[in-house]
Amino acid sequence: MNNRRTFLRNSTALGLGSLMIPSSFEFNFNNVDAPGIGLFSLPTVLEKDFRKGMEMLSNMGYKKIEFYGPYSFSAEKQKQSWANISKMVGFSGSGFFGNDAKQTKKILAEYGLTSPSMHTDLDTLRDHMGPLSEAAQAIGATYVTLPAIPDDERKNLDDYKKIASDFNKIGEAAKKHGIRFAYHNHGYGFSEMEGQIPFQMLLKQTDPGLVYLQMDLFWTVAGGADPIKLFTENKGRYVMMHVKDMKSQARFSGDGGNAQQWMALFDQMTNVGEGVLDLKRILAVAKANGMEHFIIEQDIVKNPELALKICVDNFKKLV
Repeated sequence: MNNRRTFLRNSTALGLGSLMIPSSFEFNFNNVDAPGIGLFSLPTVLEKDFRKGMEMLSNMGYKKIEFYGPYSFSAEKQKQSWANISKMVGFSGSGFFGNDAKQTKKILAEYGLTSPSMHTDLDTLRDHMGPLSEAAQAIGATYVTLPAIPDDERKNLDDYKKIASDFNKIGEAAKKHGIRFAYHNHGYGFSEMEGQIPFQMLLKQTDPGLVYLQMDLFWTVAGGADPIKLFTENKGRYVMMHVKDMKSQARFSGDGGNAQQWMALFDQMTNVGEGVLDLKRILAVAKANGMEHFIIEQDIVKNPELALKICVDNFKKLV
């Protein structure tokens, strides 16, 4: 817990989630129930031995892997931010854990794994789409995903309007490079700001064919939004979901806009299927409205060898 709190306190600047696609991409449209895992769940395990970690996850029953950055081609600002906090949190930014993209793809294939998505930061999406798309295609990923909008770029509604414009540009650039751009929500943006709900404004001002969505279920509920309503009102836009459970119904103390509010709720995260969320219904509605990938995540979970096995076993009973 101390590592998680230290990481969040120092990481807000890190950005902490109709298109013709080349035939080499594997969408797994008929394999939506195959469980994925977000690697931010077990960074220290993978940093010690990436190959052994992939073997462990495969043996548990996971089929899909979602990476997080920074990568060798990431924006220098992002790499420097990670360098500044690595010693405090006990692990470094992952990239591909010392491998290049082609080596990573080979290791995944050895254990029957695919990678539908790569998390990355806003600066890299804006300025390094070429090498980012190259890496995505090399590992077989369809989506390059922004895990969070930096704090200093969402202070007011004008900031959100600029972000919406930037998202469309990023989505267009991704499309030209043969991949897709997705935005992963945290808990901010669901509370009224200047008479509007910023998240709803983002949805209205971004092109559904360029900007796809990844729901973080835990942060969506903590922000006071209804995941069922979001799925049904935005059919086809939510293509991925971070599947998390909650010990008891919990909400942010404020608007969910800063790391202190996030930290206050970390103790509410629990294993998939052991909390209060109606996951069976949520997963079913998600599938009915265009979901492609379910990705289990427990941020820097304690005892991942035990917790992540419980999560995947329970997930299989719910889908």
